[in-house]
Amino acid sequence: MHGFANPKRFLALASWLTPALLAGGLVVSAAAIWWGLTQVPPDRLMGETVRIIFLHVPAAWLGMGGWTTIAIASLVFLVWRHPLAALAARAAAVPGLVFTVICLVTGSIWGRPTWGTWWVWDGRLTSMLVLAFLYLAYIALAQAAEREGVSARIPAIFGLVGAVNIPIINRSVVWWNSLHQPPSITLGKSAIDGVYLVPLLVAVVGFSLIFGGVILARMRALLADIQAEARLRRKASEAA
Repeated sequence: MHGFANPKRFLALASWLTPALLAGGLVVSAAAIWWGLTQVPPDRLMGETVRIIFLHVPAAWLGMGGWTTIAIASLVFLVWRHPLAALAARAAAVPGLVFTVICLVTGSIWGRPTWGTWWVWDGRLTSMLVLAFLYLAYIALAQAAEREGVSARIPAIFGLVGAVNIPIINRSVVWWNSLHQPPSITLGKSAIDGVYLVPLLVAVVGFSLIFGGVILARMRALLADIQAEARLRRKASEAA
């Protein structure tokens, strides 16, 4: 782990891993969406609207996964001071926010014919909306810390504190009476029929690959900005 925290080694790895993840993710995701939209039968109760599951569920998992990445990277930065850990947390914020917004939008579209309303203030939907606001706050805090030259410990601490919302999202449909269906996939078992479960898992894999590729691409961009700024400062000091 300490070896990959070296920026030079990281860039050497990310230079080929980033396009591999993005290309593989696009192919797998496209295949899963095509499979879900054209090959699976309508659901007995939800009809054709069930097909949104192949976008909604991966987006929900990756929305939570994005903040989990922020929390783990923040912990690594605070404890071990890995030079790339803070960059990894920042890089995960924007794609995590995007997937959270996709989850909320597709959930509303799915909820309209299923529940008869676009939105209800139940535990699952409200906690996911809170997650979106946490992402916005983290992005603003990280940008402000960089702009003002403040220690990256502040957004890292916020990333750890915000992780409290992740188990709340996960258990919300169990803890509170909700219109949202209970967990369909739990450890060791699934309530989803195999005809839907297999393409759903393929979609999760595909979007996860895209998510990983975007994080690496953003880390490379952030690192390039830092290195470019360091070179400019060095030239300015030499000129003075």
